[in-house]
Amino acid sequence: MAPAGKANERAAADAAAWMFNVVTSVGIIIVNKALMAAYGFSFATTLTGLHFATTTLMTVVLRCLGYIQTSHLPFRELLKFVIFANFSIVGMNVSLMWNSVGFYQYVHFLQRKYSLSSFNLLGHTAPAQAASLLLLGPFLDYWLTNKRVDSYNYNIESMMFIILSCTIAVGTNLSQFICIGRFTAVSFQVLGHMKTILVLIMGFFFFGKEGLNLHVVLGMVIAVVGMIWYGNASSKPGGKERRSHSLPTTRQPKQSGLSESTELDGKV
Repeated sequence: MAPAGKANERAAADAAAWMFNVVTSVGIIIVNKALMAAYGFSFATTLTGLHFATTTLMTVVLRCLGYIQTSHLPFRELLKFVIFANFSIVGMNVSLMWNSVGFYQYVHFLQRKYSLSSFNLLGHTAPAQAASLLLLGPFLDYWLTNKRVDSYNYNIESMMFIILSCTIAVGTNLSQFICIGRFTAVSFQVLGHMKTILVLIMGFFFFGKEGLNLHVVLGMVIAVVGMIWYGNASSKPGGKERRSHSLPTTRQPKQSGLSESTELDGKV
């Protein structure tokens, strides 16, 4: 394939990954807000555990279909990841701004060091995160809300929202790792800012003016200007994004497993 064709194909894959992450991340925040505001389900940590339990089921299916191959992640690294990721993801229940550069760098490090695709890494981490959050979540939620998750008045409507939230979470978790594998840390931060803006705008339409004031609007405008400036600067010759896409691959023969993983991510 011609270089121009490959560049266009990669650009299309990047746009698809970006959009996949934006739609699922914003969607899950809106659904969770509706679940908590309309049905009083305030157990955010337990809900996150349910998200990863559902994601674990998805990784089992992917393994059966051959999209997840046998790979190795040391227990010590897995434990550090679970602690780090749980703090980050629980924080995202409060704000999408918790898409931190530190989390990006750690995940990217693991993928490169152990030649793990997004699917493989998720296959290692989702079960551990589900177990830890489902064990600790009810106690943490009780400490935060003074309510017990087992005493919640479950009904058909609230269960439908919980199932919908868990379903969208599968896409959110998967797209998160795909984006980490494809974009730079700064791009990942820009993605987080854009999602925050969309959540505020959609929250205004669905839930009224709560949380939207002059300072928030001004911050949104500044963020949009920053995203436009960053996109323009990085696309110019010598820009960080362009350099990252044009680095030669012939100097990295030891990372053949990583290149296979990247190709697999690009098919999603």
